[in-house]
Amino acid sequence: MRLLPLLLASLAAAFAPALADQRSEALPALFDELLEAPDATMASRLEARIWQEWLDAPDPVSRTLMARLDAAMRSRDSALALEIADELVAVAPEFAEAWNKRATIHYLRGDDDASVSDIRETLALEPRHFGAISGLGLIFLRRGDPEAALGAFEQVLEISPASANARRSVERVRREIGREI
Repeated sequence: MRLLPLLLASLAAAFAPALADQRSEALPALFDELLEAPDATMASRLEARIWQEWLDAPDPVSRTLMARLDAAMRSRDSALALEIADELVAVAPEFAEAWNKRATIHYLRGDDDASVSDIRETLALEPRHFGAISGLGLIFLRRGDPEAALGAFEQVLEISPASANARRSVERVRREIGREI
């Protein structure tokens, strides 16, 4: 059963003319604009456009798996979501968002080690993945390491200086560290 998607993916990749996800030609300009965003509203809009590029799966099989994965996640069926994410990673190992989705599922299931492993893969493919970096910060917080969490959230601010979410996270962690001192 799993052989068919792999075969279809290899055929689709051979005939796919356009780049998608982290290889999108639109991303460099979007990240440049993100660095210069004058406020949180503009940063949020640019981040949403970047997410659109990242979510654009590289072939028809991956797009189908992404749709199934999103449906499983919306229905909170983490076991099915993980099964589909595993298949997506196998079919499209160069698709950063496949790894990031699976990292998210692992995080939601409480498997921080597996989540961190998938975040590493995500960042190897897309070092600017502010979502994955934020996820890493959340894992550090859950593990009781606010200094490491602060470093992750500050790294997000290097990518998206006007990000309201990253600013709130940095402020919250700084307050928590201040209480510990």
